Amino acid sequence: DNFINALLEKQDDLNIGNLSQLHQWNLWQQELKSDTRLPPSLREKCHEAFLYRVPKSSKFQRDVISELISIGLEPEEEKLTGRGYRLDALVEVDGTKIGIEVDGPSHFIGEKPTGSTILKRRQVSHIERIRIVSVPYWEWGKLMRDRSKKQ
Repeated sequence: DNFINALLEKQDDLNIGNLSQLHQWNLWQQELKSDTRLPPSLREKCHEAFLYRVPKSSKFQRDVISELISIGLEPEEEKLTGRGYRLDALVEVDGTKIGIEVDGPSHFIGEKPTGSTILKRRQVSHIERIRIVSVPYWEWGKLMRDRSKKQ
C-alpha cells in the first residue's frame, strides 16, 4: 500500500503529534475492519507516542469524582484503556463499564464537541466496548448552582 510505504519512508521525521494521530488512524482502520494497518514496529511507536500525554486533573474533575464516590460508586481515576485512551474515571454499574469524561471548555466549540472529543468517544465505545458518559462543564455548573440555591 502506497500510504504505508510512504509512512515507513518518513517515519523518522514524524513527531509525537503525528505518531499519536497515526495511532488513532490505525484504531479507525480497526473500527472499519480494514486490512490496511500499520506494520507492528510503527504501530508500537505510534501507541507509545499516544501514551506520552501526561494526565492533568482539574478541580472540576475532582469535584465530579467526589460526587461519584458520594453516591456509592468506586471510580477508577485516569483509567488507561487497552488501546491507549485515558478516561477521567471508569465505574461499573450492574456489570457495565461506564467511562466518565469530565469535559471542560476545550472539549467544545460552543456546546458542540470538538472532532477529537467525538473521535475519542466513538473509538472507546466501539473498540473498547465502554459506554461513555460526558459531564459538560456548563451542565455541571448549572447543577451546582441549583444545588446551592436549594441549601
